[in-house]
Formats: sequence, structure tokens, C-alpha cells
Amino acid sequence: MASQFSSCVEYGIGLSKRLLYGKESVPAPVTAMSRSSSEGYLPEAPMLYAAVSDPEIVDNPDIPSYQPYVYGRCEPPALIPLHMHGIAMEVESYLDTAFVTATGNWRVHCISTGKRCDCRVAVPMGEKGSLLGVEVEVAGSSFRTELIGTPESQKLPKDGYFLKRHIYTFKVPKVEGGSFISLKIRWSQKLLYHDGKFCLSVPFSFPAYVNPVGKKITKGEKISFSVNMGDSSEVLCQTTSHPLKVVRRQSGKLSFSYEAQVSAWSSADFSFSYTVNTKDVVGAVFLQSPTLRDFDDREMFCFYLIPGNSHTRKVFKKEVIFIIDISGSMLGDPLENAKNAILASLSNLNREDSFNIIAFNGEVHLFSSSMESATNEALSKAKNWVTANLIANGGTNILLPLRQAMKLLAKTVDSIPFIFLITDGAVEDEREICNIMKGYLTSGGSICPRISTFGIGLYCNHYFLQMLAQIGRGYYDAAYDAESIDYRVQRLFTRASSVILANITVDAFEHLASLELFPSHMLDLSSGSPLIISGRYEGSFPPSIKVSGTLADMSNYVVDLEVRRSKDFPLDRVLAKRHIDILTAHAWLLGSKELEEKVSKMSNQTGVPSEYTCMTLVRTDKGKKARELTQTQEVYRKVIQRTKSESNSQKDIFLGSLGLGFGNLAATIENKAPASEEPKPSDAAEILVKAASSCCTRLLDRVCCMCFIRTCSHVNNQCAIVLTQLCTALCCCECLNCCFELFG
Repeated sequence: MASQFSSCVEYGIGLSKRLLYGKESVPAPVTAMSRSSSEGYLPEAPMLYAAVSDPEIVDNPDIPSYQPYVYGRCEPPALIPLHMHGIAMEVESYLDTAFVTATGNWRVHCISTGKRCDCRVAVPMGEKGSLLGVEVEVAGSSFRTELIGTPESQKLPKDGYFLKRHIYTFKVPKVEGGSFISLKIRWSQKLLYHDGKFCLSVPFSFPAYVNPVGKKITKGEKISFSVNMGDSSEVLCQTTSHPLKVVRRQSGKLSFSYEAQVSAWSSADFSFSYTVNTKDVVGAVFLQSPTLRDFDDREMFCFYLIPGNSHTRKVFKKEVIFIIDISGSMLGDPLENAKNAILASLSNLNREDSFNIIAFNGEVHLFSSSMESATNEALSKAKNWVTANLIANGGTNILLPLRQAMKLLAKTVDSIPFIFLITDGAVEDEREICNIMKGYLTSGGSICPRISTFGIGLYCNHYFLQMLAQIGRGYYDAAYDAESIDYRVQRLFTRASSVILANITVDAFEHLASLELFPSHMLDLSSGSPLIISGRYEGSFPPSIKVSGTLADMSNYVVDLEVRRSKDFPLDRVLAKRHIDILTAHAWLLGSKELEEKVSKMSNQTGVPSEYTCMTLVRTDKGKKARELTQTQEVYRKVIQRTKSESNSQKDIFLGSLGLGFGNLAATIENKAPASEEPKPSDAAEILVKAASSCCTRLLDRVCCMCFIRTCSHVNNQCAIVLTQLCTALCCCECLNCCFELFG
């Protein structure tokens, strides 16, 4: 689908060469936006395109010119990038979450005056981006997104879909040539933590061909950026991609701005990195009362620990087992990149660490029958074994290798055991696996292994993997394309295994009347990631709390954290996505309708999409003519209210669910290669054509036989005329009946 989109843009750029801008105006040169030749025109910033099915309508609305007729139609429609006339971006960063609001103006510069076409919006988002809302203003109409429940909308044809997992696209219907489109897009994304720095990267790279043509057209771009850590820790800027000016500097807070008139739009993503100035572990606790709209009347809390900038703190000794899926679906780049990631991760082990590798399909294949010390000789043997034995073939059985890993780590005493599961498939016994692992980890005995999970593609059940990681007090990550597997697996390994503080406890939790933790089990503090624990509670927090844990030298470590009420720190917004994902995993595991309804309510309340809500683009018309049109639609809605989905489709655009889904067991059984993008949904017109085609085919199969044709050949002229008149009369009666039902 991404390659098809890119091809449509390439063809659209070719069509745009028909446009004439005058003698003094020269359009910008066309260059690809991506290194990949098959997907060279994918957007790297918010973009709008004119979707052109009929090439005849392509012309400059200001300077109409003679255009030679182009025969045929574009199917799928060609996508002509629209000229952008202004762009502004506001970024608010809180802990590990950034909220981005991009506002821009585009003009339909390539469609003749009086002609209309759909305009397609493409929204690329950063790390683990989640679309929160869209507002569109176009001549005579405005659109805004709303979340609705899934049961009422499951059968509706959806128009929104992901090109890649980080690029979402949808259409704005029937925009007239020469019109301006104002677009406001909101999404959230995660900050990365690397070498003691919080790093943010927001898509903000525009191609040259979206620059409007003309010397007198001013182009203004604006960026405002703020950091709020919520406490008194000093925040220090490290790097930035754009020339930002400091607006405000306070303890724990920074604000910057950038505004300029430019000759060409930004050609680089907006990136920013900062550190919290401390050499030791630092943290804080925030409390927030429920809002008036909140369906949960319990108090909300969040506490975080940042490992600090000191590189001298010792990391725990570890025993590591990699469990890698080698089923037939992993054939090619997915398996090769996963193998490279495992070997690179093992090379970072210390000599006192130990490791093993378990490959699985329908069976289990062990590198060694016992844990091996991470010596150069053992690592060399592991490399040879991986090269010779990790061949994609067979089915998927996840429980067998997990049980084998638990047996290998059963005697761990003076180190922390880690299990890293890498898979691209879904299996039937996922709930059973979670319950069995829960039994292993709560049975006592030796130190419980930390289980981290990594999903590849869209066919695996990502909520199963999240739930398994929660049970195992580990971390979860995913890659939706083969190219990012190597980097992301290594990043997950560093984040999960670099433990500097284990067995963490919080004294205040013991004195609360009730407590719900997100995640449900306390994690360790790693040098590769801040620790953020949140939840709901009843009772009262003391003015300060003590967080204690065990260091790598087995000594006890205690840090005092101040408890404060969040005033300018929107705790509910920052934690919404985290809580929804965790509760969704629990709802899947328990099969609980009550939890599903809770997630749906939370999604509607916070505006964060979930598996149990869908997004629609609601249209609001303006002016008298628009009000009359709305009244007609209201009559139509009342007539066919028994089919509510059809009435909504007349006014609203159904974008569908923005969730990941719960895996594809059938695709796993068939050993399909990991999917990086969802199939393009059929729009309503296409569905109607298919339905009509299917209906006509069935009719012809039953009626248009040779006997019927021979019979018709013997009918005289008078009979043929009578039959024709009868059919015409029946058609007229049906049309009158339809009009009566519609307009009373």
C-alpha cells in the first residue's frame, strides 16, 4: 500500500507538469523524499494531496490555459502534492511523552475553478505516535474528528488507514479548485532515552515541490517547544535542529520558540535533546484529583525515577536467554535482522555474564544444554550456531521454548535472569501461556526472570506480548518493517538488561486504602531508561515517600521523593495512552467486557484512540444553503434510522479503529510474511460497485441462459413494445415510491 501511494504521488507530480504559472514563475524541482526507490515519495511531514481521477480537471485555477485532453482515468487516483502556504508546530514535552500540534494552510493549486476533487491528508508521526485529533477548515465546511464506539460502526467502510505504522492517511471530500484548506493535527509520541539524554524527533521535512510558485508569496514557519519535568531539577538543552530562542527558563522547565520568513520550507525533521542535571538517581511524585468529566472518582498518581548521568554506577550481573521465532514466516530479512540483533546484543555482555539461545518453530532448538559464560570463544560458537541452524521453516509454538528457558534459569542465585522473546506470529494458547508464566513467577524460589517481548509485523498479538512483559516485569517493543528490527531489538536489550536498581518498593503504597498500578508489577530501574509508575488510589499520600531497592553490590539504596500536586503538569493527558494500553492487555487476557467498556470510556474521555473506539471525521456545513442541506440529510436520517451506519456515512467520514488489533492466527498458521501495513480499505463506491456486480452476475447466471435468448428471439415486435412499456412503468412507480419515502 505504501508503494502504491508513492507511485500515485509520482504520477501526480507528472500530471502537475501540465500547470502553467506564468513567464516569471518556475516550479520547484522534483526530488524523492525517501531513499527507497519503491517508496520514494512517502511524506516526512504533514502533507495534503489532490486525488485526481480525471486528468482533464488538472489546471491552474488562477491562470487557465489550453490543456490537451488526456484520455482515460487514473485508477487509483493520482496524488498531486498541494502547495503549502504556512506551517506552525507546537510541541509540549512531559517526562517521556510529547504532544504535537501542527497547523498549516494548503491551496488546491492544481484543479480548475469550478471543478472538485477529494484531498488526501497524510500524517507521519514520531516514535510510537498516536493520532489524537484533526480539524479541517475549507470553504463552506469544517471537519473535526470524534471517537465513537465500535459496535455501531463495525460494518462501515472506512476511509482512514496506515500507509506505514507511523503514517496515517484519510481524505477530505469534494474540495473546489483554488480553495484553501486549513488543517490542525494533534498527535502524541514518545521521547527516547539514550546516554542520559531525552531525545525527541518530530517529522518536519517538506519536499521542495510544496513551495508555492510566485515571488510575492510569503512563507512563514513557526515552532514553539516546551519541556516540563514537573520538579525542581535543572533541565539542560543539548542539541537542536532549528535555531530556537529561549523564551522562559525555570527550574524543571524550558520554553523555546522559532519563527521566520523562509524562501523554502524546512527540509529537516525537528529534533531536540536535553538532560536533567544530576549525577545521581532523581525523581518526583505527582498527585492529581479526578476531573469533572472523569468516570473514575479515585485519585491519580505518578512517580518517576531517572537514572542520572553517572556512568560509574555498577550494572547487575545477568543471565540472558534469547528466544527467537524461526517459523516459515520469518524467512528472509526479518530473520536475518533478528539474528544480527541477537549477536550484536550478546557481544555487549560482560565476561561474568552468561547466555543461551533458543530457536523455535514447531520444535525447540537449543544452542547449549546449559548457560554459557560470555567468553569470546562461546560467542564465536554462538555466531556459527546461529548461522548454521537458524533457518526459517515450520510453525509457531511459543510455550515450549518459554518452559525450556524457565528450566535453564531455575537455579539463578547471584544475578538477574532475563528472557527476550522475539516473534512475528499469534498462537492459540496465548492466555494459557500468560497464566503458566504467572504461576512460574509467583511460585517463589530463585530470583524471578524478567521477560521482555518483541513483536514483528501486524500478525502477532501485540497485547499478548505486552501482557507477557507485564507479568515478567520486563519491557515490550515492536518493529513493523524489517529494516528497523536490528536497531529496535538492540535498544530493547539495552533498556531491559542494564539494571542498576532492582526489587524496588515504595513505602507509601502499603498505607493506601486501595491501589491500582500501571503496570501491575514494579519494574527495575535501568541505566537505559527512566522508570515511570502510575495508577489510581484511595487514601492519602504522605508529604514525601521513600523508594528503596537493591544495588548491584547487594547493598540497599533509599531515595526520598517529594510529593506534590500537579498544577501545570497535565497528569491525565500524559498517562492516558499508557493506561489505555495496559488495561486493553488486561481486558484481552481476562476476556472482560467490563474492562473493555472501561477502556472505551477512558478513550472517549481523553481523546486517545483505543481498540474499542473508532474515529470519524464529522462535517459541519456553514451558511444558509448548508443548513438547508443539513435539514435534507436529517429527513433522510429519520427515514432510514434503522440503518444508522448509512445515515452517518452521508455526513461523516468513518476513519475506523487506530488500534493494532489482537493478532492474526490464520496468517500465522499459513506462515505469511510479517505485514508492515494494513490492507487498503475499500471505499463505499467501490463496495457498491462490487455488490452490484455480484448481484448482476447471480442474475445473469440464472436468467441469461441460451434457452431464454432463443425464446426472446421468437417474440414479435408488438410484444416487445408492451414488455418495454411495462418495465418503464414499473421503474417510474418505484422512483415515485422512493421519492415519497425520502421526502414524505
